[in-house]
Amino acid sequence: MVSFASNDYLGLSCHPQVIAAARRALDQWGTGATASRLVVGHRPCHDDLEHELAAWKGCDAAVVLPTGYAANLAVLGVVGGPDTVILSDELNHASLIDGCRLSRSEVTVYRHSDLDDLDSLLARHRDRRLVVATDSVFSMDGDVVDLPALAAVCSSHDALLVLDEAHTVFETDTPVDLSDMGAEVLRVGTLSKTLGSLGGYVAGPQNLVDLIINRARPFIFSTGSTPADTAAALAALRIVRSPEGVALVDRLRALVDRLAPGHPSPIVPIIVGGEAEALDAAAALAERGLLVPAIRPPTVAPGTSRLRVTLSAVHSDDEVDRLCVALDELGLR
Repeated sequence: MVSFASNDYLGLSCHPQVIAAARRALDQWGTGATASRLVVGHRPCHDDLEHELAAWKGCDAAVVLPTGYAANLAVLGVVGGPDTVILSDELNHASLIDGCRLSRSEVTVYRHSDLDDLDSLLARHRDRRLVVATDSVFSMDGDVVDLPALAAVCSSHDALLVLDEAHTVFETDTPVDLSDMGAEVLRVGTLSKTLGSLGGYVAGPQNLVDLIINRARPFIFSTGSTPADTAAALAALRIVRSPEGVALVDRLRALVDRLAPGHPSPIVPIIVGGEAEALDAAAALAERGLLVPAIRPPTVAPGTSRLRVTLSAVHSDDEVDRLCVALDELGLR
C-alpha cells in the first residue's frame, strides 16, 4: 500500500539525520524528561529547539510543549478569560475549539475565512479584550487564510491573533516575518507534521511567551517533551532551514501541482458527499494499493464526506501518477 494519509509532509520522520539525533539524545538523557519543564524536565535540547523555532518564525521567543493540541489549550487558556471575546473561524481545528471552551471566554464563531464578517463582529465587541483564533491551513479542506488581510483586520481592532500553523509547509502560506503587518501575533505550531517528530510550540513576543511559561496549565503540569522527540525536531528544523529543506519543499510543491495544479497546500480534499460513497471510494483505492482515508461526520459537515489526500515530498512521481489514474478511473477527479 502507498499511503496518502500521513502528515509527514517532507518525509523527515525517517530522515537519517533526524533518526541519528534522536538516538544520540536517548543515549545522553534517556527515554523521558522525567518531570515537568519547571521542575527537572528541562534539557539543553529544549533551549536549543526553542531558540531556533523563534528565529525560524521571526519572533522574540518560543516555548515547546508535549503536543500541538496542548499548545493551543495553553495559549487560549492564558490569553482568554471572562473579560475576553475570542473570535474563532468556523472550520478551526478541534484543539482551537477546545481551547476556546476551556478559556472561560465569550466565544463568537465567524464564517469561514470571511474577513468582512470578522471585522463586523470585532466592531460589535470593541469595548472588550479581543482575540482572533484561526488555522493558517485548514486541515480538512487544505485552503489557507489571507494572512496580510487578516492581520490588518486584527490590527485595526487591536485584537491579538492566535495563528495555528500546524499544517503550514509552503512559506507563502505564512510569511516568516509578521512584524510589519501591525497585529500582535502568537504563532502556534506542531513538531509532528512538517518536522516529523512529536510536540508543539508557541512563538511570539517575549512577554507573552513568558506569560505562557508561567501561567499555562498544559505546560506547568505536564511532563516535558522527551529528549529524543526534542532532538529529532531540532535536527528536522535545521534541515528545513537548509538548502535541502528548500529542495524538499519545492519537490512537494511539484507533486501537489501534479495532482491539483495551484492548490495551496499538500492537503487535497476530494468531496464525495455521502458517507457510504466516501467509504466505497476509499475501498476502491485500497484495492489498487492506495491508502486514502474517507473523512466523515462529525469531522466534516454532513453531506461533505470526502477523500483526504495528503502528499509528501518522499512520494515518487510514479506513485502520484498511480493515484491520479485511479481517481480518474473512479470518476473522482
